[in-house]
Amino acid sequence: MSKTTWKPHTEHGDLSTKEKNDLPESIFAFPKQRKEPLTDASHVKNALARFDQVEGVSDEDRDLAFANIKKAADHYGITIQEKDWHELGKKPHTKNSSK
Repeated sequence: MSKTTWKPHTEHGDLSTKEKNDLPESIFAFPKQRKEPLTDASHVKNALARFDQVEGVSDEDRDLAFANIKKAADHYGITIQEKDWHELGKKPHTKNSSK
């Protein structure tokens, strides 16, 4: 498993661009690119659903992002069935109840 960088943060809900810019890198699935904030369960589910849509990232970035998403999911009580980010795609196996 990849080393994670994600840490819980107190911000929740929809974030404005300014609020997103003020968040620490440790809250993002993709910290270097500041993509996919993992501030609550809904954002974790969205990050899973949109994982294959993230552009401009390497496989190494995806490894880290998936590890961060798994850590955040565990924190927010979300079960992820996929063991590897390669299992994610247009139709993720993990049920996204936000749809």
